[in-house]
Amino acid sequence: MKIREIRAVGLRDATPEGGWSNELRPDDCVHTLVAVLTDEGVTGYGSVFTNDGLVKAALGVLEPLYAGENALEPERVSEKLHQHMFWLGRGGSITHAISGIDIALWDILGKATGQPVGRLLGGRYRERVRPYASILMDQPGPLTDHLLQVRSQGFRAIKMGWGPFGRVSTALDEAIVRAARDAIGPDTLLMVDAGGSDAYWGQGYKWALRTAHMLAEYDVYWFEEALAPDALQDYAKLREHSPVPIAGGEVLTRRQAFQPWLEAGAFDIVQPDVTKVGGISEERRIGWLAQEKGVRFIPHGWNTALGLAADLQLASAFAHTDLVEYLTGSPFIDEIKAGGWALDAEGYLPIPAGPGLGIEVDLEAVARYARGERLLT
Repeated sequence: MKIREIRAVGLRDATPEGGWSNELRPDDCVHTLVAVLTDEGVTGYGSVFTNDGLVKAALGVLEPLYAGENALEPERVSEKLHQHMFWLGRGGSITHAISGIDIALWDILGKATGQPVGRLLGGRYRERVRPYASILMDQPGPLTDHLLQVRSQGFRAIKMGWGPFGRVSTALDEAIVRAARDAIGPDTLLMVDAGGSDAYWGQGYKWALRTAHMLAEYDVYWFEEALAPDALQDYAKLREHSPVPIAGGEVLTRRQAFQPWLEAGAFDIVQPDVTKVGGISEERRIGWLAQEKGVRFIPHGWNTALGLAADLQLASAFAHTDLVEYLTGSPFIDEIKAGGWALDAEGYLPIPAGPGLGIEVDLEAVARYARGERLLT
């Protein structure tokens, strides 16, 4: 089965706010979907955390390498693409684009063999996983209302991030966390994401350590992106002294970038994003590296339904990956999967057991958010 063509469309007009200092607008494109078409009529789908202009340009560069390749060999084909890109964007937008191709190739392999991707990765440790609702922070009043709404949807784990946290005052930071814990009660997991990868993040190690001690008083489950994304030594020191687990890694790409962080003991929880790091093939290797270091692997998933589907398959294949990120309120999560998603009575998501990623893409919904451009014609 050979790769015949790869197509890409960008999602727009419902892009959720990211909490970034240069805030996203609804018509900005930061998520692109790809379809890998084969000569035998099997199509696989993937997702890329990158603007569609960059993805389409990357596909133009990569096409001589993937055209006619065996669509049933995702790891080999993806590694071939990586190996030839040392000089043309390794670790950047081209690596992001390879992520979407790799996800789609795993989808094809699963469809061709009649197996879910998680089983092809070595086996399914679980049939369902707890999703944590991912929301932006706000002032205590509006945040309380939002949290109660999310709880009413069935979520029993919530991560709140960015917004005013770490950007106004320590008093407001604690007021936000106190309001959140009061709203959701003691039995819901609460995670805090400072958003240290925002442009010109101004807080350093001492702020992060003080804040970690405050978060411990409210039984916060982990503290994410407490520092700027290149502060490796400070992350390692923070992890050593923090009373709450330290999470991060969402801006890193490829396993080679994660290795020094894992060796330095910088994370309790590592969070690669499957739509950035190189796809399922690369994320599995990062997960293996984490396991060897006693670090939990919990995917970063602020992207699309296809990214979530890939995360679910990865979660099924790792014994300790018992949480996945669920970006709430985004039609790119909720609408492009035919039939949507549904939590069970205990707030868990079933892991699709069908072939490939196990989901059907609603191509009409994709076209609606791609301004009429179609993945398949």
